[in-house]
Amino acid sequence: MNRLPFVKHIVGAALLAVSATAFAGEVAFTQASFDQTVSAGLPAVVYLHASWCPTCRVQQPIVDRLSVDPKLKAVTVFIADFDSETKLKRVLKVTQQSTFVVFKNGHEVARSTGQTQEAAIRAVFEKAL
Repeated sequence: MNRLPFVKHIVGAALLAVSATAFAGEVAFTQASFDQTVSAGLPAVVYLHASWCPTCRVQQPIVDRLSVDPKLKAVTVFIADFDSETKLKRVLKVTQQSTFVVFKNGHEVARSTGQTQEAAIRAVFEKAL
């Protein structure tokens, strides 16, 4: 019996799984995925933004760049809508849009509100590592 096709599928699936976890990047906030990430102790940032917020409009391209930076590839950036995620805002005690809340080893380690300088946002994100 030729096992080569079977082995190719197994190796392909393994490579796909590794590549999917090798880069976390930006994802839409869901409570389940956030809880899973934080309870696993993985580095994460919650970004509470609003489409009408001028500061958020400045931050978004910076977040996009940082999300693909190889140095930050392990960090999952959860994009949460400030207007609709009322429970999340209450739990995290966030009162303003344009807020980043950083988690490392299952605990909040930093937060920033209204920051628009890329170097400062990078420094906050790196606290997750």
